[in-house]
Amino acid sequence: MKLLAFLIFTFFSFSKSQDNIVCSENKFSISKMISFFDIGMQIQYLVPSYENTSVFFEEKNRLKIGATLNYHQLGTKKENLFLNDFNFLTPANAAKQARLHPRPGIWQWDRIENFLQFAKNNDLIVRIHGPVSPQASKWAKEDHRTAAELENVMVNFMTQTSKRYNEESNVKYMDVVNETILPSGKWFGPRKGTHLWENPWLKMGLDENGYPNYILRAFEIATANAPNVKLVYNQNGGMQSAMWERLKETVLYLRSKGLRVDGIGWQGHLNLSRSTLQFIENSDHALNELSKLIDWAHANNLDFHVTELDYRVNDMTNLSEELEFQAELYEKIIKVLQSKVNSGIVTLNLWDIGERLKKPSTFFQSIYDKDLNPTPAYQIIKKALKTK
Repeated sequence: MKLLAFLIFTFFSFSKSQDNIVCSENKFSISKMISFFDIGMQIQYLVPSYENTSVFFEEKNRLKIGATLNYHQLGTKKENLFLNDFNFLTPANAAKQARLHPRPGIWQWDRIENFLQFAKNNDLIVRIHGPVSPQASKWAKEDHRTAAELENVMVNFMTQTSKRYNEESNVKYMDVVNETILPSGKWFGPRKGTHLWENPWLKMGLDENGYPNYILRAFEIATANAPNVKLVYNQNGGMQSAMWERLKETVLYLRSKGLRVDGIGWQGHLNLSRSTLQFIENSDHALNELSKLIDWAHANNLDFHVTELDYRVNDMTNLSEELEFQAELYEKIIKVLQSKVNSGIVTLNLWDIGERLKKPSTFFQSIYDKDLNPTPAYQIIKKALKTK
């Protein structure tokens, strides 16, 4: 591989047709990589710096798998388990508006900065999960906030974060918005009070064609200030057609405005709510819809990301059977994802790597149990990591 990369680099460095070669550093946004585009051949050549970050991009026709760590898991056994298998990191909550910019004039960069340093130290690729989304501060959710106030805080947040992450060569992807649409296809909006799950940003209104102003402004700011990062439109729920049709229309609308959308994401919290029960009760249909969604993404030159895969356990008293079912479901999903790697980029991110408690009594399972022993799903992921 190194010899091939050297020969490619040498050829393009001294070719008489260099007039047809355009440097496109912003396309891949990694300073450790040189990217050339041959206009005549319509082929992109990558010359890596022979470090792990470049290997991630060199591995074409392969499902790229990573995992999430919470801040308190840095320096623990979970960090070691993560580093044993993964080089693709999504910090869980450290980049969200609720944490990073909880009140006007207050910025808390410490946790995400530590994550970025962790990524540098271990040569990890990073997807930033800090979108304009329901993961907003209580300040933003207060009912008396006006559209102008919300726009000011959103613009400030997106501008500061886009500029900051654009400087980091390890940051490959950035979620711009998240959880914008209900399974019915309607826009997800605000609710009374600050304790309910809500999306306050819809108060900023709709444009003349019925699309939320906050989505347009968020992608406008990210497009202008993060040219080195791939921009992702992330969404929760299952495979409800009304929801995904609305997302598709929105992505195409954003692009018609000259804004950049590089990928779409599906969270994948299996069995979390009624919207994802279809993966449990009628998995063949759900998987077929997932397959078609990835096809649409790739046909429209969009990367596809499964961004937050985990599994809610129904019966903790019958955990072994639940874990076996989880592994079977993961295997089916991964089979679909692997079948798409020849048509475009496909990534999978595990949400946490162990058992996660959502208070008071809802348990989610990833690939290790509460004692950090591998579960059957770990073997499925391990096999996928080795498959090329």
